[in-house]
Amino acid sequence: MKSRLLLLLVLTTLITANLFAGGFQLNIRGAKAVAMGGAFTAIADDPSAVYWNAAGLSFLQGTHIMLSSHLVAPQTSFRGVSPQVDRYRSENRVFFPTHLFASHTINDQWSIGLGFTQPFGLGTTWDENWPGKYLAIETGLTTYVVSPVVSFKPIKTLSISAGFLYGFANVKITRKSPLSSLFADDAFVELEGSDKFAYGFNAGLMFRPKDFISIGASYSSEMEYEFEGTATTIAPSQFATQVPSGNITASLTTPQNIAAGIAVDVTKELKLSAEYQYIGWSSYDTLAVDFEDETFTDIASPRLYKNSYILRFGAYYRLNEQVGLMGGFYFDNMPVDPENLNPSLADSDRLGFSAGIDAQLFEKLKIVGSYLFISAKELTVDNSTQVYTPGGSKFNGTYNSIANIFSLSFIYSF
Repeated sequence: MKSRLLLLLVLTTLITANLFAGGFQLNIRGAKAVAMGGAFTAIADDPSAVYWNAAGLSFLQGTHIMLSSHLVAPQTSFRGVSPQVDRYRSENRVFFPTHLFASHTINDQWSIGLGFTQPFGLGTTWDENWPGKYLAIETGLTTYVVSPVVSFKPIKTLSISAGFLYGFANVKITRKSPLSSLFADDAFVELEGSDKFAYGFNAGLMFRPKDFISIGASYSSEMEYEFEGTATTIAPSQFATQVPSGNITASLTTPQNIAAGIAVDVTKELKLSAEYQYIGWSSYDTLAVDFEDETFTDIASPRLYKNSYILRFGAYYRLNEQVGLMGGFYFDNMPVDPENLNPSLADSDRLGFSAGIDAQLFEKLKIVGSYLFISAKELTVDNSTQVYTPGGSKFNGTYNSIANIFSLSFIYSF
């Protein structure tokens, strides 16, 4: 019985890693796109188009290199467990996801680009003795994607693109696990895993029927990660035969993304954009975990995510030939039912408010800076499915989360 319980806890640990990746899909690639609320699919006028909509590269003449770095500072708190109202805060951590893009115009019809991005590079850490210690203590996930793309413009007003996605990832999860009602100490469970090869593809379209209007659409496919890891459980010697350890594998499929947007030059100085992004979270139907050691039973669990969406709005105002101002707003719909929420990531409906400035410092060098504030709606869970005690008590309480993100991009043009 105890062995089965610990197997389930390890499985939940793996699920937690992917919840973290999905629930914190910030889409922060390039300071200009961030400043405009991510409503960038119909604009895509800098090298980060490799990610947002590579069809935009056909309208970006010349050769360009872009380095973009983001300071991400999330904060999460939990009040509970109900009916208690004690407040617990996750450890304040700062992350620096960094992206590199390059684009080159071959001729009037063909352009190419390359991106190296870090889609997920965040984590959460709770006190090792807090009430949710059996659900989550430390969660860390880092993924990297390399994306070569090609863009083709058959006519002056239309371009299309296609690209290949190659991804690899690392994950580390720690938590505690109860051993026995007669034994006060807990087992300490640690999971480390990686995947060296996941792949997918993307495609894009850009249509500019008039000089003052552009319509863009993009698609990014699912990517299946085959994690190979090691489960390590530290426990007293008398429990050595009851706790799971050794090599473990799991297949995780990240969702497809579809985005469509429009951008309009209201005046010579002012551009407005709007966008709808669909995220196919239902691809997470089941997570299966296989143990190399056949003495442990392979198990599976439903994913419980739902398809979701993000509404984005942005504005760009050109002050003069050297300086422009930007602002944006978005609404991110929560992709998981509250009862399935896990403290590794306190997800909720989120609002994002952003602003930024770009400046052409030199003839070939542009710098862009932006700030994004993300506020998650306070979420009270009163019917949690998350069990946090050996007796089966449910992890009900109230979550609050915010994030501050500072972005800086340098674009060098040849």
